[in-house]
Formats: sequence, structure tokens, C-alpha cells
Amino acid sequence: MLPSFSLFLQAICLGVLQGLTEFLPVSSTAHLILLPWFFHWDNPLMDSLTFDVALHAGTLSALVWYFKEDLGQLSRGFLRSLIRQKAASLEERLAWFILLSTIPAAIAGYLLQSTVEKTFRHPISICATLAAVSAVMLYAERRSQKSKALDRFTLQDSLLVGIAQSLALLPGVSRSGITISAGLLQNYQRETAMRFSFLLSTPIIAGAAGLHLGRLFTRGMLAEWPLFVAGFISAALTGYLAIRFLMAYLRRHSLDAFAYYRLALAVLIMASYLHRG
Repeated sequence: MLPSFSLFLQAICLGVLQGLTEFLPVSSTAHLILLPWFFHWDNPLMDSLTFDVALHAGTLSALVWYFKEDLGQLSRGFLRSLIRQKAASLEERLAWFILLSTIPAAIAGYLLQSTVEKTFRHPISICATLAAVSAVMLYAERRSQKSKALDRFTLQDSLLVGIAQSLALLPGVSRSGITISAGLLQNYQRETAMRFSFLLSTPIIAGAAGLHLGRLFTRGMLAEWPLFVAGFISAALTGYLAIRFLMAYLRRHSLDAFAYYRLALAVLIMASYLHRG
């Protein structure tokens, strides 16, 4: 039996929202939690972490397509480093940096995922993380010298960005927001910090999507596959456009507009929550 048209529409709306917010530094998970909350959508599938990650598979495909040349070079560099047993070129070093810097987020996800799903999806918690990371973004923009290029990345630098990525497990943080800020705080150029942020996100998004999609099939949700297809396609298309936009925008502009948007959203959430209470 096919899901109702209203559920299809919800899946498409959430897919578009995921595609727009996954790469913009505004927190896709927070928006995917808040949209059903604002509009009183009560289908548990639409407000589940499993559906969130299924939509991440759509934006993952957009990410891989946009950065296919970079990812191809990194993959070849990784294989060369295994054969030579040393990482000599920039691509070889970056491949290892990304692999090692993914470990903190993987550990955090493994140990804390259940706690986060039960505890930190409340609107008030999201308000706090939205505001806190906004402050970090504003501070990073003003503190950074923005003088270092990608070839200056060290293992220590990348591990610090990887630790920052682990905080993205909390709704409202934003993976791109916190990792770009971490790069800026180490004085990397904004475009460099942005590119490394996106490349670093690829393995963790892929791993999380694979893990939760496996859980999805084992939980007997296969009958809902049309909703996941609708969400996947809409997330993939809008995600690709969002990447193109952000890569062009941050070459000439700061993170400030996104930080102020996050603060405004936190105020709106708080006002709505108090009004309902």
C-alpha cells in the first residue's frame, strides 16, 4: 500500500530542506526536527533520526558528485601511499588526514548517538546549540588571519577540525559551521576551510547513512520506501545547488549572515515554544 499524498509532500519538503541546510552552516538536523514541530506533523517516521540519515544519503550523493575530482585524487593518493608505505604528495597526506580526522566523530556517534536521539532533540536544546555555534562562527571570522592555504594543513590541524566535527552530532550545531570555524581559527583561508570541511564530511556522512539504512531495513520499514525515494531525490538535487551556492558565496562573503540567521531562528523557536507553553 502506497503512503498518502500528504506524507509524500512531507517527505519532499523535508528532502528539499535537508538539501538546502546540510551544507549551509545552519544545521540540517535542527531544521528537520523543527519543521514537523512547527507544522504539527505527527508521523513518527518523519521525525526520526533514521529518516534524517536516509535524507543524508541524498545530500551525500550531491557531495560526491560535486567533489568527484577531489575525491578521485584523494582515493588515488591513498592507494599510492599504501603501495609506497609513505605519504609524500599533498593528496596522499590529505587522504590520511581525512581518514584519521574522521575517527573522533565516528567514536562520538557510536558512544553517544542513543543519548543524543533521546535527550537533545528538544527545541530548547536546539536553541542553545544554535546560539552557541553562532557565537563561535562570529568569533572565528574576526579572529582568523585567513592566510594559510590547503597545502599548509598538518595532521594536528586536521585532527582539531575532526574533533570539532564530532560536535555536529548535537542538533543545532551544523557540521559545516563548526568545522569551517575550526579551520578559520587555525588561520586557514575561508575557501580552504570550507573545502576541507566538505571533504572531511564525506566518510562520516557515508558511514552514518549506511549504518542507519541498515537499521531501517531490519526494523520492517521497507514498506515506506516510496517516502525515502522522494526524500532522497529532492535532497540530492537541492543539495548540489546548495554546495554550488555556498562555494561561490564564501569566496567573497563571511559566515556572518548565517550566524545571524541562526540567532534569529533561536529567538523564533523560543518565542514559539513559550507561546505554546
